[in-house]
Amino acid sequence: MEHRRVGRSGLKVSAISLGGWLTFGGSLEDADAFRILDLAAERGVDYVDLADAYAKGRAEETVGRWLRERSPLARQRFVLASKAYWPMSEGANDRGLSRKHLFESVEGSLRRLGTDYLDLFFCHREDPEVPLEETLRALEDLVRQGKVLHWGTSCWAPATLLKAQGLARLRGWTPPIVEQPKYNLLERHVEKRIVPLARSTGMGLVVWSPLEGGLLTGKYDDGVPPGSRGDRTEWLDEMLTEENRAKLRAFSALAAEVGCRPAQLALAWALHQPGITSVITGASAPAQLEENLGALEVPWSDALAERLDAL
Repeated sequence: MEHRRVGRSGLKVSAISLGGWLTFGGSLEDADAFRILDLAAERGVDYVDLADAYAKGRAEETVGRWLRERSPLARQRFVLASKAYWPMSEGANDRGLSRKHLFESVEGSLRRLGTDYLDLFFCHREDPEVPLEETLRALEDLVRQGKVLHWGTSCWAPATLLKAQGLARLRGWTPPIVEQPKYNLLERHVEKRIVPLARSTGMGLVVWSPLEGGLLTGKYDDGVPPGSRGDRTEWLDEMLTEENRAKLRAFSALAAEVGCRPAQLALAWALHQPGITSVITGASAPAQLEENLGALEVPWSDALAERLDAL
């Protein structure tokens, strides 16, 4: 497994990472999740991306149980990331990026994971209701306490990122080392400002939704199959115009020509984009993770990149 440095920090993570958004603590029983985590450990996928809001904490609990069952050394081998912002209850303070919520969120994540530190902690969105200085001071205190080693952002605007970096420099605080945006072959708006900003300021980029909700897997090339998960998703119907379906069919045909699955080609594309540190993938079974890892074997070339850009 290839490992890449997160921005200019000393932390390294696997190029393909494992996310627990829709699976751990949700659609998967522990036994199934454990098999996926076992395969990840075997294949060198050592970055696990979580959030307190994923299944209302149950995703973190699942990973915590797996770590306890395997061995105390398992924690040292993994880079564990969590996030805070989305509400965890009806409480007025149980959301956002206030000092109170960030401290309580980190404590909750540590308890559920059964660890005393997070390698990475993300602010899951911006919070316009909380002064940025309050958020950054809280994060600095968490870093100084050793509960968080590094922190980052997810889906922050370029202007806010620059302001946060400037404030951290001014105060002598720990700056964010990574941004986590949505990025895939069909959604490339971050290339305009986020990617250049991250590269110029030394931030890493860990990207989510590399398969655009399954659109780049080939399963929806001819529309949404009745009874599938996509059959219950309105945005998918809106995306699957005749023009887009033609593009998806062309993409799948190119994958077949290359000799790989559409999902593998989509992941390989993301892995080869400038500035990308890691690509978050989900898996509902070990076979799906194994297929995703095949993206590392896709024969890449400038000619292939140009053909993908032309779709």
